[in-house]
Amino acid sequence: MTPVAAPPEQRPQVAALFKVLEGMVQSPRRRAPKCQLVGPRGEAIALPPSIFYVLERVAEVLARGDSITIVPVGREVTTQQAADLLNVSRQYLVRLLEEERIPFRKTGKHRRVRIEDVLAFKEKRDKDRRAGLRELSQVSQEFGGYGAESK
Repeated sequence: MTPVAAPPEQRPQVAALFKVLEGMVQSPRRRAPKCQLVGPRGEAIALPPSIFYVLERVAEVLARGDSITIVPVGREVTTQQAADLLNVSRQYLVRLLEEERIPFRKTGKHRRVRIEDVLAFKEKRDKDRRAGLRELSQVSQEFGGYGAESK
């Protein structure tokens, strides 16, 4: 689950690739065109539509300068992997599990967490944080904390 990012010098190429891939999709039904992948020795293999759409999405994300990790839907991760995804300690993650804030299952003594549950928790946590920061910023502005000239 190592994130991949396009180095800054490759972003223009990735953006160009995304524009080409996006332009190949036929509207309004959004059907993938028949494409081939050509290897270094000229060997060609048909690119299935599912792979085309994954490639299009990967190019879109990398062109924005974001990193991407591909994780199979339904995959279960260890508590350490889940903690790493949330950028928290494993002990804190275990507390979240015990508080039933993230669903999990036990296999013997080990806890397993579905990747979708971890990502849903992360999305809600991030949304709540942004709302809190907006509220804090608004309160600070009301009390002259931002934009007020210092005397």
